[in-house]
Amino acid sequence: MVRFITTSLVAVALGAFALPAHAQQSPTLTVYTYDAFAASWGPGPALKEGFEAQCGCTIDFVAADSSIGALRRAQLEGETTSADIILGLDTATIGEGMATGLFTEHGLKFDGLDIPLDWADPVFAPVDYGYFAFVYNTEDLRDPPSSFEELAGMPADFKIVIQDPRASTPGLGLVLWIKAAYGDRAIEIWQGLAPNVLTVTNSWSESYDLFLSGEADMVLSYTTSPAYHIIAEDDHRFAAAKFEEGHYTQIEVAGVLASSPNQDLARDFLAWLASPEAQAVIPTTNWMYPVVEPEGGIEPGFEEMIDPSPALLLDAELVTANTRAWIDEAFSALR
Repeated sequence: MVRFITTSLVAVALGAFALPAHAQQSPTLTVYTYDAFAASWGPGPALKEGFEAQCGCTIDFVAADSSIGALRRAQLEGETTSADIILGLDTATIGEGMATGLFTEHGLKFDGLDIPLDWADPVFAPVDYGYFAFVYNTEDLRDPPSSFEELAGMPADFKIVIQDPRASTPGLGLVLWIKAAYGDRAIEIWQGLAPNVLTVTNSWSESYDLFLSGEADMVLSYTTSPAYHIIAEDDHRFAAAKFEEGHYTQIEVAGVLASSPNQDLARDFLAWLASPEAQAVIPTTNWMYPVVEPEGGIEPGFEEMIDPSPALLLDAELVTANTRAWIDEAFSALR
């Protein structure tokens, strides 16, 4: 890791002698995010190294169990929070993020983005994107369900693991996925799924670990999750089930807090995150699609992922207005 720290000579009062200004520290940019992003195997370390090499600063990733957890922590801390940026909210939670009043506009223009919609949000900057899916082991499950209706019709001993929509963005993504695909019939799908839900975990990591240990037949994850097993482990057993209804889109974002004393530096970091250099880190660390074409292109293995079309995405204002009711609907069926 390379850091450039600016030093100077400071004259001591009366000009008796001069000392190097090692007391003049480089700024620290604190980024609240979720645990998988900040982990040693996640994108955080490489992004930290890349930005520190050019910013004359220090990046400090502070991990919560989820991006929603990171937002809650900043809310509790209020103006005393040490966070400059919250990274990991998504298109389903930016409305909730805005409602906190914590964020300020970034003032950036993002040209050349390669994402499924035109990006014009003045507060949140895109980081990566993907599509929700149920992942399974092809050796254990030869004929996976190809729709929510088929999944809801599986025998009761067929188990899936999902995440809590109040604490996990994939968990919320599932609520929106079913609502986008079925509208007023969403409650029927949830009622059909209830016998098949092994457990509802707080985080994606917990769910995926249960799946890999053989506790469940399928796990709520992403269409790109099998790319990890292919590229990192040379393991081709895992696949995402393609659903006839389509797959719900998630675009992860980052935003600058209005209380940050390092807002210019924070904006520089957001702009750099959307650069080809930074985006080259995303595919094989966060196992999502980059928002711009990375340096050297995307790694072989991603071309084996399923086509998520039709890609589903609900209007952000509609999501913000109805999230609580839709979550309540889901839990009323699961109880």
